[in-house]
Amino acid sequence: MEIRIGIVNTGRELNFETNDSAADVKKSVASALDSGATHVSFTDAKGNSYIVPTAGIAFVEFGTEESRRVGFVA
Repeated sequence: MEIRIGIVNTGRELNFETNDSAADVKKSVASALDSGATHVSFTDAKGNSYIVPTAGIAFVEFGTEESRRVGFVA
């Protein structure tokens, strides 16, 4: 699933693909924001880790969980 995170006062978004479900990612972001945590961490499909400060999160966009089709569609 593709995740896109907007960060305040930054011209670019953080984009990455993850193997986690949308529900798991939403739960981790919501719990970090509700508990007043200073940051939330993510791991992408390649094993890279990202730490995002919760105070700087402008938005979190969740892509679809279905895999892309290969080939031509009639």
